Amino acid sequence: MKAFQDYYPENVAHCYGCGALNQHGHQIKTYWEGDESVTRFSPESFHTSVPGYAYGGLIASLIDCHSTGTAAAAMYREQGREMDTLPPFRFVTGSLKVDFLKPTPISGVIEIRGRIKEVKGRKVIVESTASVDGVITARGEVVAVQMPDSFGTS
Repeated sequence: MKAFQDYYPENVAHCYGCGALNQHGHQIKTYWEGDESVTRFSPESFHTSVPGYAYGGLIASLIDCHSTGTAAAAMYREQGREMDTLPPFRFVTGSLKVDFLKPTPISGVIEIRGRIKEVKGRKVIVESTASVDGVITARGEVVAVQMPDSFGTS
């Protein structure tokens, strides 16, 4: 099964968090599990904030990129289209809000789960949680805005 990010056109596949063409980035992969989207990410030791815990910026970037990918997949679903159909949907972050509930252990797999709160016009709002071993460590909300067709084609 292909991840949402596997459908990104080459001109927008360079993002540090989700771009398959960024060899130094996270290269996250997001999938539907029923009505929720899911990304699983194994942090490395260099993602440390203090020993034993992940850097908050990592958590924010995972929620951010997970949510923009989820927004694209949600728009395809909303329109009854497959993700490989044209024109492609790609979203950027209009707003990112993250509440850190407790430190995120670096030793486990971070699971990001997203739910669609709203699809309206060119905007999708995604609510996400980050957890390790079933313990939610952060909650986020992303307002994702559909990119214009000309974005990224400089």
